[in-house]
Amino acid sequence: MMRHGFILLIFCAALMGCAAAPAQERRPLAWDGLGQNPNRPPVAKRRATDHTPSASDPNQERERVLGTLRPYSEAWWAVHDEIEAENDRQLGTKLVICPRCVQSPPQGEDVTGSIR
Repeated sequence: MMRHGFILLIFCAALMGCAAAPAQERRPLAWDGLGQNPNRPPVAKRRATDHTPSASDPNQERERVLGTLRPYSEAWWAVHDEIEAENDRQLGTKLVICPRCVQSPPQGEDVTGSIR
């Protein structure tokens, strides 16, 4: 029993020596390209303080014109459709879907629209 306690004491002393070792200098790490680069310093996030619509927003003028038209008239629907098309175009420039996430069905197979 005394021998086991002595071996345990030596083992704990060896572990304490490893834990008390000085920290190593920061060296570049190998990066596999997935996720964030561990060698790049962290970037502080900035908060946007100005929430005014940009002057280059093409829908701003269309929405002003939409307010002057009679609701649900042909001209109103034309301007409304232009606004919706511009919103869809802007969303399409921001939205990114990876090709692996969208799988096209095999040719000649019926599709129900659900994805598993």
